[in-house]
Amino acid sequence: MKKLQKNEGFTLIELLIVVAIIGIIAAIAVPGLLRARQSGNEASAIGSVRAINSGEAAYASSCGGGGYATTNLALFTAPVGGAPFISPDLQAAQAAPGKSGYFITVANNLDAANLDVLTAAQVCNGSGLPSRAMYFVSAVPILSGQTGTRRFASDHSGTIYYDNAAAIANPIPAALTTYIQ
Repeated sequence: MKKLQKNEGFTLIELLIVVAIIGIIAAIAVPGLLRARQSGNEASAIGSVRAINSGEAAYASSCGGGGYATTNLALFTAPVGGAPFISPDLQAAQAAPGKSGYFITVANNLDAANLDVLTAAQVCNGSGLPSRAMYFVSAVPILSGQTGTRRFASDHSGTIYYDNAAAIANPIPAALTTYIQ
């Protein structure tokens, strides 16, 4: 009686063809996934800048005597019996690891007309900083070209500007016309 030998399975050539096909599909799909991730990070950065603009408006009307906070921490410091003006993720977004691939930073606007509105002792949240007539917020990608390509900025006007090549100067230049509606 002769035994029949069955060769089940795949040959090496068949496996190599399958691996090559998977490699080609991955090479096509990965750049699209990276672009989608960057787009999501940029949308998050725009949302973060909007949230800070809203937090600044609330701070100015309730705590700053019409003036604005000039740091993430000052916006996060809650007034007695109240809630912070921004969320904890925005308070910490100015340093590593950032927020959704971006550093989000609130700063003192460097415009010469930016004066104190209330002294540090007069603001209601005890942040230790005076309220100012203007503020500046920027969103810069942590790894340009990987976590995002556009840079965003806003100020007391509430308009969000963007630049594809470089960080936006503080104060925002009057000639800058690229903004998000």
